[in-house]
Amino acid sequence: MLKIILSTDCVKFPLTGIGRYAFELAKQLENSQSVDLSYLHGLSITKTLPIASETGNTGQGLKRHLQKSRIVSEIYRITYPYAKSYVLSKQEEHIFHSPNYYIPPNIGKSVATFHDLSVFHWPEFHPAGRVHLMQKELKKTVARAKVLVTDSEYTKKELIEYFDTDLNNVVVAPLASSGFFAPRLESEVQPVLSKYQLSYKQFFLYTGTIEPRKNILTLLQAYDRLDLITKTNFPLVISGYKGWENEELFRLFKKGNDEGWLKYLGYTASEDLPLLYSAAKGFLFPSIYEGFGLPVLEAMASGIPVICSNASSLPEVVGQAALMHEPYDVQGYAESINLIIQDFNVEQRMISAGIERAKAFSWEHCAEKTIQAYTQVSEIYD
Repeated sequence: MLKIILSTDCVKFPLTGIGRYAFELAKQLENSQSVDLSYLHGLSITKTLPIASETGNTGQGLKRHLQKSRIVSEIYRITYPYAKSYVLSKQEEHIFHSPNYYIPPNIGKSVATFHDLSVFHWPEFHPAGRVHLMQKELKKTVARAKVLVTDSEYTKKELIEYFDTDLNNVVVAPLASSGFFAPRLESEVQPVLSKYQLSYKQFFLYTGTIEPRKNILTLLQAYDRLDLITKTNFPLVISGYKGWENEELFRLFKKGNDEGWLKYLGYTASEDLPLLYSAAKGFLFPSIYEGFGLPVLEAMASGIPVICSNASSLPEVVGQAALMHEPYDVQGYAESINLIIQDFNVEQRMISAGIERAKAFSWEHCAEKTIQAYTQVSEIYD
């Protein structure tokens, strides 16, 4: 049996895409007959999978306060990986898996998941202070890890081209949508619609952090091109943290809010999100760069049409089940939004195709491919 230690530092509130990946993967691995699974959370090894609680965490305030100190942050950055290495050094029979890029120094049996290479290909999409550090640490991980896992063939290709990595040492383990994302009746979602003052199938949805690579500006510009009656009858609902803003983005947010065609929810509770998906008229995702694109898969599983960009890994995920455009094709997005509203037959074909496409992805398959990576590492040391 393969003895695995999975890092779960990313399983925390708010549960981002990487945190959700680690959580769903862990649940599948726990059911595997070929894996003996433990977790490294902080500096503790446990058999209990952490839960990303959405209630207040008394330790978070102190942590954020300490992070504001440059000296404390620098000491933490330098010493913490070695503290993890010390803990793991006592578990030499285990394979260590980092689901979030980073592997501590001096770890022999190791696997790391690379979700994308945006800090290398699109450094302008990240805060300047983060880019140099991430590039440096990710290069170290490529050198340290015995096998790398990616979410998509697209990211695998990037890894091989950028780092000259042996293709046999990169395993693709596609992500999946959880069972919470499924078509629902109006009666099932009415409490959430009432909470956010929305109407069933009378809005388009975007979910994700508001940051440059998500291309929100193009989305707002496309919506602004719709006639006023259409966009007020089918407002754009945006769910996600505001990571970045610029002057034009701020102007369009204000314009959309003032004219009644934009509703910004901020962070949405995880139990509300699947209900919002299934209640929407369609899902919009004009992202410039994705390592996978989990939101479009969740939208298809929820039984709503998807309009997205044709960039990076997104065609690999949606197949022929979505309407795709070049990332900056403002007019194209506007026309597709109108098409979904006006053509019932197109809408229904896209719903059926999306549901079928989503069935091709499962967390069970993701776990199987990940175990394949573990097995490759184990064979290196046999």
